[in-house]
Amino acid sequence: MSNKIRVDAPLVILHGDEMAQVAFEKILDTFVTSRLDIPLVEIDLSAENRLVTNGQVIVDAIEALKKHGVGIKNAGMTVNRTQLGEMLDKHPEVDGIRLHPLATKSPNGAIRKGIGGNITREDIEFRNLKVSRPEWIGRDIEVDTMETGGIKDSFNELSRATGVVKLMFVGASGDPVELHRREVNKGDPWLLATNDVDDVKAWAHRFFQRAIDEKRDIYLGLKDTVIAGYDGVMRAAIEGIYDEHYREQVEALGLNYHYELIDAQAARLVANPPERALWGVPDNTTGRKLYKLVEQLKLYGIPARKAQVSISRMSAGGGDQYGSFNAPASEDGILKVIVDGEEKHARRVKKGDAILLMSNDQAAIKDWILQVFRDASRKSKEVYFGLKREYMEYDEVFSTAITDVRRELAETGTPPPSFMIMRPSSQLTKMITDPPRNALYPAQNLDGDIFSDISAALGGSLATASSIIESKDGTMLFEAPHGTAHDLYLTYLESDGKQAHFNSSALLFAVANALETLGDREANDALIDYAHRLKAALIDTVDAGIITGDLKGKTNDPASETLVDMNGFLDAVASRL
Repeated sequence: MSNKIRVDAPLVILHGDEMAQVAFEKILDTFVTSRLDIPLVEIDLSAENRLVTNGQVIVDAIEALKKHGVGIKNAGMTVNRTQLGEMLDKHPEVDGIRLHPLATKSPNGAIRKGIGGNITREDIEFRNLKVSRPEWIGRDIEVDTMETGGIKDSFNELSRATGVVKLMFVGASGDPVELHRREVNKGDPWLLATNDVDDVKAWAHRFFQRAIDEKRDIYLGLKDTVIAGYDGVMRAAIEGIYDEHYREQVEALGLNYHYELIDAQAARLVANPPERALWGVPDNTTGRKLYKLVEQLKLYGIPARKAQVSISRMSAGGGDQYGSFNAPASEDGILKVIVDGEEKHARRVKKGDAILLMSNDQAAIKDWILQVFRDASRKSKEVYFGLKREYMEYDEVFSTAITDVRRELAETGTPPPSFMIMRPSSQLTKMITDPPRNALYPAQNLDGDIFSDISAALGGSLATASSIIESKDGTMLFEAPHGTAHDLYLTYLESDGKQAHFNSSALLFAVANALETLGDREANDALIDYAHRLKAALIDTVDAGIITGDLKGKTNDPASETLVDMNGFLDAVASRL
């Protein structure tokens, strides 16, 4: 007779790539299939299989999650052009010209949208890890951003009726051309923003000249991968100016130029600030937040207090910038926003100007806030919202939803958690410089991306945090917030599997979270107990000073640390079960 714990409900397993997949397979073998009698629905979301199936496996994954309700997703690669070419050479049967976007892009956004899920990232409560706060006081770092354009000078309003928003363009021909359309419901917020490419180039000249005059290393951050037709347009214009006019001068002075995605760059610079730098964040909504944060950090630094940070990122609904229409203007002309035949706004644009039309879903916003409040109440967290409601109708709908949800909870006898609404810049500054012991910071999509990466970097390792995607209908997807660890995977391959360096803590914690959720849903006390013991074994292993290399020197007693590889760490966790 088997002594395995029986589980009736299927668990969806979404496989990934590289070193994360090596760890995932070891975790499934050691902690799932060898100990549980559980049906698994396994789907290969590796980059190669996404290509070979032309993205169909992502559709399959979404359908499986919606059907079964609980899943674990491993990290997957987003291939670059070189890697894509290599895979196409390996699979000549694949028509590279007719590839669906799902075949080559990251599956994360499609899965979140497909299940209508919002993301919560929170720290794993390790007791034996200390956070080494970076030294910020007196650092000579300046943030430079554009004063005009973008969302700061956008037109935004709430839809007065359910209908269709159309973005029209009238060029030299005089004939209106429809660029984009999307449905909106009454009360949904929508926004049109543009950036004058000549203003962007003028800012680039001032920015690079300032760096040369002040002899500062240069950092530039945008989100050009996800918002290619907007941030990507700005990046191309700025780097064109740099290459033509300033690269030789910068290199002759021995200065360095660094471009990085803004979320990763913000995490890197806040956690490891250089002595002296000029940080260019041309998007002014993000730039103003980071400018205010940096000014506070230079004066007061980062406190040493221990805080458990949770960040809820709204990725359902319209997606804001991440779900936007974005593209450069093809010629000089006039943009018009038409809602059900009525012209709401018009503005002139020039060829090459960046255009962005975004919206959100009022009902999805309300669902997200209800999810935030329930999570905070369940875990006794204070909530700090960040909204620009005093001059943005787009954000006012979030404020209204907060009031409505609070009232509805009170009417059902459920006390909402303590919460505060502040500007997003104040929200970010509080999270870093004045964190309460246990807090939840809800943020819109792009802000949530940036805030989450900063928090993870300050925590010391992406492997010490967990990520949960939850939808309105109760679908739960658990994942680790880290990537595939490409460099560690190359070392693993070169050593024929003998050097397996990878911190699998976040992935193991995600598995435990998923098992606990399954146990709750089928009232399976044995499974719930096992999930709790698995989490405890993970935390106790680190408590004992048994750690992987990325945490070296970060425990409370570095002298008693025992460094192990991925296999040694997972074996140590298993021994504590």
